[in-house]
Amino acid sequence: MALEGALVVLREEQREDQKLFAELRNDLDTQAWNLALPPSYTEEMHVKRFDAMEFSYERRSARLVIVHKETGALAGYISYTDLQPRLSASIGLVVAKPFWGTRVALDAQEVLLRFLFHELGLRVVHLWTHSGNPRAVGLAEKSGFRISARIREATYRNGRLLDTLVMSLTRDGYGERHAEFQDTLPDPTALLRP
Repeated sequence: MALEGALVVLREEQREDQKLFAELRNDLDTQAWNLALPPSYTEEMHVKRFDAMEFSYERRSARLVIVHKETGALAGYISYTDLQPRLSASIGLVVAKPFWGTRVALDAQEVLLRFLFHELGLRVVHLWTHSGNPRAVGLAEKSGFRISARIREATYRNGRLLDTLVMSLTRDGYGERHAEFQDTLPDPTALLRP
């Protein structure tokens, strides 16, 4: 089942998508977290990872391809990881340069957040970025994320030490920005009251 937004469709990754993933991971502009310089991820590496995935009904992560609705072009991918059911998950987003500034990234992020809060009932969603990535910080803030932790000088990029940022969006924060969101889940603090 695909998830649909105004500009994009998010669908499960497929074997043939691995070429795109390798290209995005090897581009220093689109891959902000390169740990091996220069990056040398091959399509074969990505295919091997894809082929090793095992089916499970209890998914803790997913990588979704961003398909531009108007053209059908693959615009990048968005993922969630570290899913703790009904509690939290982390998201990540990589968009190909031709789609920068087109609102594709914002639409993809909003579609995934709708799924995580509406369908999976999460309490909080996190993302990681760094202080040298103003596009990522600005995009997160447009969806209501706020910096919840700053790890000083923990990222080294382009010859500079940067702060690693953890940004979070709570269920309440999501609800404040989306009038259509009707939170029917019980208040978790009610369980703590005598």
